[in-house]
Amino acid sequence: MLNKMIVSFFLAALLGGCGNENILSETDGNVSDSSVVIQEFDTVMNNDDPAITGGMLKYALVAESSFQGIFNPVFSEDSYDEELMGLSHESIFSYDEDFQLTQAGMATFVVNENLKTVSITLQDNLKWSDGAALTVDDILYAYEVIGHPDYPGSLYGEAFANVLGMTEYHEGTADAISGIEVLDDTHLTIAFKELNPSIFQAGGALWSQPLPRHQIESIPVSKMAGSAQLREQPVGTGPFRVKEIVPGESVLFEANEYYWKGKPKLDHILVEVVGSATIVSEMEAGNYDVAIMPTSSYETYKDFDNITLLGREELATTYIGFKLGSRDVEAGDNSLNLSSKMADAALRQAMAYALDNEFVAAVLFDGLRQPANGMIPSVFEGVSADEAVGFSYDPEKAASLLDEAGYLDNDGDGFRETPEGEQLEINFAAVSGGDAAETVVAYYIQQWQEIGLNVSLATGRLIEYQKFHDMLASDDSSIDAYQATWDIGMDPNPTEMFSGTSALNYTRWSSEKNDFLVDQLNVAGALDKNARMRIYRQWQALLFEEAPVIPTFWQTQIFAVNNRVKNFNIRYGATRGWETIELTSEEPVR
Repeated sequence: MLNKMIVSFFLAALLGGCGNENILSETDGNVSDSSVVIQEFDTVMNNDDPAITGGMLKYALVAESSFQGIFNPVFSEDSYDEELMGLSHESIFSYDEDFQLTQAGMATFVVNENLKTVSITLQDNLKWSDGAALTVDDILYAYEVIGHPDYPGSLYGEAFANVLGMTEYHEGTADAISGIEVLDDTHLTIAFKELNPSIFQAGGALWSQPLPRHQIESIPVSKMAGSAQLREQPVGTGPFRVKEIVPGESVLFEANEYYWKGKPKLDHILVEVVGSATIVSEMEAGNYDVAIMPTSSYETYKDFDNITLLGREELATTYIGFKLGSRDVEAGDNSLNLSSKMADAALRQAMAYALDNEFVAAVLFDGLRQPANGMIPSVFEGVSADEAVGFSYDPEKAASLLDEAGYLDNDGDGFRETPEGEQLEINFAAVSGGDAAETVVAYYIQQWQEIGLNVSLATGRLIEYQKFHDMLASDDSSIDAYQATWDIGMDPNPTEMFSGTSALNYTRWSSEKNDFLVDQLNVAGALDKNARMRIYRQWQALLFEEAPVIPTFWQTQIFAVNNRVKNFNIRYGATRGWETIELTSEEPVR
């Protein structure tokens, strides 16, 4: 097994040219000496230069694969598509810096706690980007499609089943959703089985993205995601609309003159896919105005004088998950397999204690990531587990846990066998590309080998993004553990990721206590903040105890913005959006 000194030299070889050699040498082989100093950034681009009229902004979509090109939030499950739709689609509700819904958006709402209803009122004369009228019927239509028996997406779950009549409609025993009543073109009322905090959380259970009935109603629900209407001529509610698409490669957006806040200042935004290996040189050359940058190469671009760096905590948690069962698609639930390879919580906890994420964050990510002590990022104040210890680096404890659980090296080959004396080979999967994925995965494997676990890459290599998620969703037997990211969005409610019935619960972890706590977050009692915080603390303690996942990092999202850009604001809850952005020159600053 490799000692710490060898691990450090191994990392140094992998990191060659990354600008981190000094940090590596300072550790002198002692991995635990590293500590993380979290970088801080502005969230608003200040530019006092006068703006030109119109112009085209070039946006680099930093990706290692092509985008799928499903331009609708009801069907899209691709983070790249979500990034693109930030220009063309917009929630009907606004929200504040705490991600709570406000009354400043396209729609206002009134809550009746006794009746368990939310009444929605749209502003007058709202339009889709093609000029068609936007009415509350389009909100109803989104619920009808998501709840339809033939809906192929992953949105339908407990949050939507909480709408009165949705279960019957989804099961095909009712032709309409009884709990949703359209009063006129601008007024709609939704009745819920339970009022819960997620209803008032941005991105939560009160669905905020209408669906254009006038455009796609004639298409069978099962075929909508692949339709030309959503892939080639999508309409939306955002400040820009799609003009031209090169599938998987680029999208040209034009200003939407029907946008509810008025026509945007820019004429066009061109979005092109750029790989992480070339985005630094592209930004240095001034070929793009905006890009979300890879944090692993921060040292190579942090001093460019033609760009300004903005940063915010990402609404996501990187984690290591364990395959603990399978999904019964017909029954719509997850089944825990107590005989699965990773079923022993002691094995999972040992793998957590073997990882020095302080070292990885400090050496590899320059303080742009911080070790996560829970699954909910610290930006969610009061919900994140501030007082939790998490899985700190403790290889002696890791080894002790394995010893006590009966994972011993009986044949002297350097690797532990199962308590039954069988060979233990753990296949670990991760997505290719991105922020130093290969280096981090190689380091993790070495750390697990340090405590005597025989871990190797599933399929022998890192896996392309879409194939990786397809393998997780289908419970591919070649994966025992995996590294992934929980894109939490603006609602930290874990129901859709961790409930026993969720298709997105890729670990297939299921327990009575977990289901009970998740259910408690979705009842009226959790509207009380103190009660809600107590449930979140209990749930995160359960995750720590059973370790179906290992939280690894919370990360800072870095935006590089060319210095000709004006009014760019990434602050959560900001009322200014893409419609306010301007350029101060025809050509980018190089």
